[in-house]
Amino acid sequence: MDGERRSTGRTLFLLRRGDGLGLTGTFSALRIRNYRLYWAGQSISLTGTWMQNTAQGWLVTSLTSSPVALGTAVMLQFLPIGLLSLPAGVLVDRLPKKRLLMALQAVAMAQATAIGVLVATDAVRLWHVYLLAFVLGTVNAFSNPTRQALIPELVPSEKVPNAVALYSAVFNLARVLGPAVAGLAIATIGLESAFLLNAASFVPVLAGLLLIRDREMHSPPRRASAPMVAELWEGVVYAFRTPAVFQVVILMAFIGTFGYNYRTMLPLLARQVLHVGSQEFGLMDTAVGLGAIAAALVVAYRQRASEGQMLLGAAAFSAMLALLGLSQWYGVSLLILAGMGLAGITFTTSANARLQLLSPPEMRGRIMSLYTLLFAGTTPIGSMTLGLVADTVGVQGAVLSFAALCALGVALALLYRLGRRAAAAAMGDAP
Repeated sequence: MDGERRSTGRTLFLLRRGDGLGLTGTFSALRIRNYRLYWAGQSISLTGTWMQNTAQGWLVTSLTSSPVALGTAVMLQFLPIGLLSLPAGVLVDRLPKKRLLMALQAVAMAQATAIGVLVATDAVRLWHVYLLAFVLGTVNAFSNPTRQALIPELVPSEKVPNAVALYSAVFNLARVLGPAVAGLAIATIGLESAFLLNAASFVPVLAGLLLIRDREMHSPPRRASAPMVAELWEGVVYAFRTPAVFQVVILMAFIGTFGYNYRTMLPLLARQVLHVGSQEFGLMDTAVGLGAIAAALVVAYRQRASEGQMLLGAAAFSAMLALLGLSQWYGVSLLILAGMGLAGITFTTSANARLQLLSPPEMRGRIMSLYTLLFAGTTPIGSMTLGLVADTVGVQGAVLSFAALCALGVALALLYRLGRRAAAAAMGDAP
């Protein structure tokens, strides 16, 4: 018990401290060869992923003008994440993460190639898009927790906050660059090029994973496998019985479900409230991405994932979402969206790093699968609910309602933590 208490104390210390390396410390995790290979491969692949996301929407609208068809494709891509994330976490903890990720990336490359060939040969049909979107969603249900849980095996524990922040930075840079590159490729080469370029982007990922040195990884020891249901339940129980982890779960449940689905309303905000065209609408998502990149670099520089930083990011995001619901001026909305990107990434990067370090290594896949479920698996629920609320109270009213729900989540997480501390203090004073 004393050893466990010392380990927990060291983890909390790592979460609070910074490395004190100044500006050069912002990229300190990239000094580690294994992480550098992983990060470089992901930076190329993630750009390709965002290219395909953009091209898929364009493909659906070229096959049919039905908004329902577009929503169905998005739903089928995210539905497997909601259904399979938790069982996927058990598999991630059982298998070598590097080999599992290589297999998953190979399937994703085949999926992108298939849809690219179908488009190039003019054989693509709507049901092809639906089927391949579901395949991609299934791959993501397994690959998302695998990618997250692999990071602490590539760097020492004190570098985890920095490594997570740098991964977040490249993810958001890809979110800005990917759609722009996709638009250029579609206009100059053809729609199929976005899918085939995404397929090609998996080659650097697979090469980087092959070059990672197993002997330099910080992999947990293998343990005997219990029945899948028992292992899944073990991870859920740990998350709900560990106060610092459960606090993150509360925040992600509210902000992941109600906060991050605000993008569903951006086109309607642009058209009905701000009265701008497609070009101005494109800049709205770019503003979010630029704010997110700035936040990721700041967190990487600070090299910490404190509770206060996480709560501040969540509270600021909730406030910015409320301001977005109130704004009727395009320029002001752009600034608010940049602030939302900054606050949102401050929260998610801190929450992610905290879960990585607070989770036992042998249970990290299951904990990160819960994070994936709350972050992305709730998208169909949140998007559908937001649409229904908007039909009743209007676009701005819906955004304000969801901002209030995010703020409620922050308040509950804070009250829960304060209650646990008060209970711990009362037990400490008891004779």
